[in-house]
Amino acid sequence: MYQIKLLDSYKTAKNYVQDKQIAADLGIPQQRISEMRTGKRYLSDKEAIFLAEATNIDPHEVLIFLAADRAKDFKAQRIWQDITAKLRNQGFEGLVLGLTGIFALNTLITQCALHRVWLISV
Repeated sequence: MYQIKLLDSYKTAKNYVQDKQIAADLGIPQQRISEMRTGKRYLSDKEAIFLAEATNIDPHEVLIFLAADRAKDFKAQRIWQDITAKLRNQGFEGLVLGLTGIFALNTLITQCALHRVWLISV
């Protein structure tokens, strides 16, 4: 699970020896860290971003890989596995740039469609 990697990275970065030190930094009970390690509970986005920033890991990457961890449905798990495999193979930065391009194109298409509707109504 990616969240275990993230917890371990934070623990190493801070030179901690116990999970209760991580729990104290996050302001959560120690038991919650144990539940995260066993997969009974997941890091919140806020907690994940905190850990990512403290360990110099891209928060975008962290949120994507954690979303993959959280997938419950078999089909969703397979899709997330494909996405994360592509991330690892292509390098995370390339995918972020690609996603940014897709979002920009979607915004442009939406604006063009709205402009066309406006022209037709005038």
